[in-house]
Amino acid sequence: MTTTRAERPLTPAGVRLRDAASDLFYRHGITAVGVELVAERAGVTKKTLYDRFGSKEGLVVAYLEHRCRRWQEYVEAWLADSPATGVERVVEPFRALAAWMADNDRGCGFANAYAELAGTGHAGLEVIATEKRWVRGLYAGLAAEAGLPEPERVGVRLALLHDGAIVHATAGRHDDAVAEALETARLLVGG
Repeated sequence: MTTTRAERPLTPAGVRLRDAASDLFYRHGITAVGVELVAERAGVTKKTLYDRFGSKEGLVVAYLEHRCRRWQEYVEAWLADSPATGVERVVEPFRALAAWMADNDRGCGFANAYAELAGTGHAGLEVIATEKRWVRGLYAGLAAEAGLPEPERVGVRLALLHDGAIVHATAGRHDDAVAEALETARLLVGG
């Protein structure tokens, strides 16, 4: 069986490239950042970038997959450490989101990427859709564990609040957006 570039473990240079791209793409946007800058920031040549990722599109996919993994691991660790139960556990990811946003002040990396990639057929669009499905599934799963009726519907509604809170906290400059979303989520789940 042949392994693809994405399935092979990253070399140290590949990790530096992915990490440099992650910072630059999140801070400045995907289209605003060229491969030259990413390679320079990582301390490697463009040839190394293309050898590892194949193209800028491959690097963007690696950035989005890495961000998705980091976010999911963050929330899962938060939930594992949380003593919250019942409906309070259902809304606990909003607390994780508030803490996450302290270090991620440019909003949702996936929404930002979607704004740049929509309509292009870019492979990163599937990573973005996967992350959004994961958020809905996270809330739906927590709602089901708490015994709430229509957990899938609750998952959709909480995911909408979740994404709306991010937009209002960053683009709307509403410092209490996540806290307000948490209170609204509590009302929604009967807490």
